[in-house]
Amino acid sequence: MKKLLSVAGAALLTVLAAVFAFGQPAHAAAGFSVANGRLYDANGTEFVMRGVNHAHTWYPQQTTSFANVKALGANTVRVVLASGDRWAKNSAADVANVISLCRANRLICVLEVHDTTGYGEQSGAITLDRAVDYWLSIASALQGQEKYVIVNIGNEPYGNQGYGTWATDTANAVKRLRAGGLTHTIMVDAPNWGQDWSFTMRDNAGTVFAADPQKNTVFSIHMYGVFDTAAEITDYLGRFRTAGLPIVVGEFGFNHSDGNPDEDTILAYSQANGIGYLGWSWSGNGGGVEYLDMATNFDPNQLTSWGQRIFNGANGIRATAREASVFAGTSPSPTTSPSPTTSPSGGPTPPPAGCTASYTIVNSWQGGFQGEVKVTAGAAAITGWTTRWTFANGQTVSQSWNAAVSNSGSAYTARNVDWNGRLGAGASTSFGFIGSWNGANAIPAVTCTAS
Repeated sequence: MKKLLSVAGAALLTVLAAVFAFGQPAHAAAGFSVANGRLYDANGTEFVMRGVNHAHTWYPQQTTSFANVKALGANTVRVVLASGDRWAKNSAADVANVISLCRANRLICVLEVHDTTGYGEQSGAITLDRAVDYWLSIASALQGQEKYVIVNIGNEPYGNQGYGTWATDTANAVKRLRAGGLTHTIMVDAPNWGQDWSFTMRDNAGTVFAADPQKNTVFSIHMYGVFDTAAEITDYLGRFRTAGLPIVVGEFGFNHSDGNPDEDTILAYSQANGIGYLGWSWSGNGGGVEYLDMATNFDPNQLTSWGQRIFNGANGIRATAREASVFAGTSPSPTTSPSPTTSPSGGPTPPPAGCTASYTIVNSWQGGFQGEVKVTAGAAAITGWTTRWTFANGQTVSQSWNAAVSNSGSAYTARNVDWNGRLGAGASTSFGFIGSWNGANAIPAVTCTAS
């Protein structure tokens, strides 16, 4: 739940940006890991969060919400929990059940403690250190779930007062979790009610990341009224990308009491730059921000305008989400070159160039579907690719991403864009699209030509 900024005008402070220049070794983890500013699942496949927040601790009976947000295309759900300090404690058994619901619905669980919200300004809010006590008390529910769970230490851990110790307190909290045996990817929220208008997280993220013995920390910015222009959004997120530090938009809305966030830029920039986002929130908002409900009364058949926007709009969840590969039961394609073939005389022959393509229906609903084509280079590196297929049932493509798609009737052609044409031997990339269908939606054969 969000709170109005108490600083007059909510103006962004003008401070010098810190430039973080250090390498990030990949962490060999049993679950998620971070390398070069990107998040990878346990199979080593990059994972980009596309999902929503769900207020489980206040609505524990709404367990069908997990299946409902999955059916709308989400790959992640950020789950509100309580330590027992401000709201009734979610026990280890309850958290284990939440994780099982996420796994059953093939969703990645981001678990957060909400009792830290607005510490230093909000009465009753707890410290990050106290939040760590909670995580360690329910460690039995978390251990062994590293492939499916990300631990978000505390929601919006400072208000607009006393946030100067955010970096030290956050680093110490991460180190305590590691000392307590948690090897999960850890997510940390910004101060200033999550919006970091003081740039405290932005300018100290490198120090906090370095303090994690496993180098497996992700930063979360919450975007509401502070982020009401495209320039503010792209500058903030872009600095993390440039620094090689992992960033997600852990909460955002289409409107708020502290201003009107630019949700179109949040969605578009996140999609273009492989940045995860988690909208606030599925249902059950109160305190004057009921308009942030995506579904009325938790009913997926009653999506609000905000729900329609984030799930079905441009750069929204349905169009861009990809399920974590850990749910597929298969490892990603190899990224190393196969051994060269040999001729009967024993001398090596150069491996052939080329590529293959596979077509998958990611999601389907009445009259529409989300498709994905995976392109894999052959035994030699390629500099570009073109895929072709013909729909047999009158399907049409209305929008696409990560490829230039054209058609002549039912015959479609998709060519690489600037950033995904070059593939090493055995390496893969993918592009997606939204299509329509009526009556049948057969999977066509796809050909691939390399250049």
